[in-house]
Amino acid sequence: MKSRYFQGAWIGGVVLLLYLPVFMLAVYSFTDAQMIGQNASFSLHNYRTLFSYPQIREMMLGTFLLALVVALLSTILGTVGAIGAFYSRTGVRAGFDIVNQIPVINADVVTGFSVCILLIVFLHLDRDTYLPLVIGQCTLCAPFVYLQILPRLKTMDPNLYEAALDLGCTPAKAFMHVIIRELIPGMVSGFVTAVTLSLDDYFITTYTKPAVFDTISTYTVNATKGSQTTTRTALWALSTLIFVVVAVCVVLLNRLPQERMREG
Repeated sequence: MKSRYFQGAWIGGVVLLLYLPVFMLAVYSFTDAQMIGQNASFSLHNYRTLFSYPQIREMMLGTFLLALVVALLSTILGTVGAIGAFYSRTGVRAGFDIVNQIPVINADVVTGFSVCILLIVFLHLDRDTYLPLVIGQCTLCAPFVYLQILPRLKTMDPNLYEAALDLGCTPAKAFMHVIIRELIPGMVSGFVTAVTLSLDDYFITTYTKPAVFDTISTYTVNATKGSQTTTRTALWALSTLIFVVVAVCVVLLNRLPQERMREG
């Protein structure tokens, strides 16, 4: 009994340590304080600034549009790569797994600098075309999608595809209605992961983005270095909204499989 209480207290302490800073940030986003820790009164000034300041609105729109494009491309690349590796020979599959692990394990600053040298220095791609930025973020996100898809392929019944061919499906139709249908949960999970990674990325974005473009991460770093407190405190509200949206998405993604199991 004591060990159960100790385990619960330990888990509660870890959760508190992880989410207390986020909770404090959310609380101060509803105040007129200029710094966390100051005495302040309730105010929606930060949220009004967040949606009324043109520069912040453009930054948010560009960031989320970039995240959606990168997530879509990364989901396609990761899914195709996982399927190709899974149905390849054992040696080829092992080679794919090793190559895929390099961007995952490697430090972001090294990946960003390497992408910058390859695309901008050697291939002479113009930053203003956004191609280096999209390719760089896809290099980061696609391996994580690959890791989401591969376990689904390993647990899938290999006889389903052959059964669909025996029942008269063409290879393309069997691929879409059998394999892709089984991979949809992994693709959705990989897409959400890619969106999160794109929103969070700083180093690759810094090395490859156009000079006039900012994402949430680069804008936040620049705002914390400056003396303008209006936009800095508005970012507290933005961080709170992102956290709430991500938490709701995680809850929904975890509840959908449970609902399907109950219906089944």
